[in-house]
Amino acid sequence: MKVAVLGAGAIGAYVGAALHHTGTDVHLIARGPHLAAMKRNGVHVHSPRGDFTAHPHATDNPADIGPVDYVLLGLKANSYAACGPLIEPLLHQDTAVIAAQNGIPWWYFHQHGGPHDGHRIESVDPGGAVSTVLAPQRAIGCVVYAATELEGPGVVRHLEGTRFSIGEPDRSLSKRCQAFSEAMHTAGLKCPVEKDLRNDIWLKLLGNISFNPISALARATMRQMCHHGGTRTVIETMMRETLTVAEALGCDIGISIERRMAGAERVGDHRTSTLQDLEAGKPLELDVLLAAVVELADITQTHVPTLRTVHAISDLLAHRTAA
Repeated sequence: MKVAVLGAGAIGAYVGAALHHTGTDVHLIARGPHLAAMKRNGVHVHSPRGDFTAHPHATDNPADIGPVDYVLLGLKANSYAACGPLIEPLLHQDTAVIAAQNGIPWWYFHQHGGPHDGHRIESVDPGGAVSTVLAPQRAIGCVVYAATELEGPGVVRHLEGTRFSIGEPDRSLSKRCQAFSEAMHTAGLKCPVEKDLRNDIWLKLLGNISFNPISALARATMRQMCHHGGTRTVIETMMRETLTVAEALGCDIGISIERRMAGAERVGDHRTSTLQDLEAGKPLELDVLLAAVVELADITQTHVPTLRTVHAISDLLAHRTAA
């Protein structure tokens, strides 16, 4: 098995290092000081499960790697449409693209079935720009439940969680999913193949759609948001509205808002990825988290006034950050 990690940041470098450490042929694609450090010293992983160092091949030129069996996308979703020159050298006829992204993916309605089958979600696939670069038939969905951060160039801090749920858009238990799952398990990572990954997508989104934009607007950690009465009420309302949209699309998340809030509270003073991006001056990945769900609410004629309000304010913040 040959795997390329396109966008080997905190999550990508962690998975790549774990896979390489147990014998998978892994190639990391990154840039800048992080790439230089990985080329020079490998990837150092600090984890409560034990520290280790791995030395996978690292480059900024995918042509050095050539076609692979799996591309693990560690890029932000708002970079997908522009990643064509990077991903094309990695593809052969059967290459699978595993998108380790938060939020609603561009392939969501690919082989979905029902009245919305094949529908393109404009906010995550504007004008079909993402589907042109990343053909939906290549896509394997991936929902990340691990928390990592770059402690420095070439150094990954694994905070918690080892679960990376994957699944096919058509809900089949494919050989390509099973093979990747086995490699991940060998690497000590949980990688269940879910019959309908869309349920997991909404479960993860339940937190991301609420905590991520609010954290950026309030410059607050998870604990601070949970402990502030008014903010907690807004977040719970956003979660309820999100559940209504998910249910309108036939998804059953299977968790109460109270349990989801309790889980978030246990995370403590963690800064969401959106807050980290804001503080670093990077573009905010809110279209797939919030704009997409507002669009899905329009499609399903679902009433989501709080989501619309927070989207309007956070969208202004995103545009000001990008300016």
